[in-house]
Amino acid sequence: MDFVFLGTGAGVPAKGRNVTSIALQLLEERGAVWLFDCGEATQHQILSTPVKPRKIEKIFITHLHGDHIFGLPGFLGSRSFQGGTSELIIYGPKGISEFIHTSLRMSETHLKYPLKVIEIEEGIVFEDHQFTVEAKLLEHALPTYGFRITEQDRPGMLKAEKLREDGISPGPLYRKLKQGETVHLEDGRILNGADYLDEPQKGRIITILGDTRLCENAAILAKNADYLVHEATFAAEEERMAHDYWHSTTRQAAFTAKKAGAQNLILTHISSRYTNEAAKQLLIEAKEIFPRTMIAEDLMMVKILLNPQERKQSE
Repeated sequence: MDFVFLGTGAGVPAKGRNVTSIALQLLEERGAVWLFDCGEATQHQILSTPVKPRKIEKIFITHLHGDHIFGLPGFLGSRSFQGGTSELIIYGPKGISEFIHTSLRMSETHLKYPLKVIEIEEGIVFEDHQFTVEAKLLEHALPTYGFRITEQDRPGMLKAEKLREDGISPGPLYRKLKQGETVHLEDGRILNGADYLDEPQKGRIITILGDTRLCENAAILAKNADYLVHEATFAAEEERMAHDYWHSTTRQAAFTAKKAGAQNLILTHISSRYTNEAAKQLLIEAKEIFPRTMIAEDLMMVKILLNPQERKQSE
């Protein structure tokens, strides 16, 4: 599982930052990619990354401002030409269906794959045996959602060393024990798979927020998250402007991460007024409150590690 930041800017494209889009690659987990927002030129950004459009199975739209949706019609059409044949499902606020279908109809764009559009409300918007996606309304000029992606816990690692100590050589039995099955040996012994498994591996929690003022629902969605992706359109000193324009500052994002008990914070949706040099100051502001903060850059990739050992080794 990893992030690919396709666009990290706010409002309009800039030389250093395209408008908002984030790919959550779930290649090892389900051989697929989920996209969060699809600002103008998202498909151009994808060309410079390992992301494969045909692998994108779901798109989650936070809200209907143009810098979050203007890339959709072009991407949907191009996906047909790039080998996409599997169903694509789009989740978004009321009005997203009209925007998509009107754009496709007026441009006579004909898709070669099934397209399903689901207009969401607060609550669980998707759930299967691997992931649950919950949406909550944030505080913005338009109805805007944040998403909490929770991975189901995984079975514990097989205690291979203990099996070897008990005289069980690697082979098909290992797979059955890994699945928690009971195995009967030729010597009469009965092995319970549960006795040879470590504690279940805790599933990861990812929170991706749309544009928002400082609000309670942001902290609820980010509770104990491994990663919180939070907009930081303005510097700390621009708190009044952030409020007037329904956005957040660096420190407000950091405050939310701290309050929620998140492990890591990634700032995005950076105003074009801040150059790369100015962005360093934005990072300092946030780190004063929440040290485990980074600022997203276009085309940046972040590996989302599975267990504490992996996380410790990466530090």
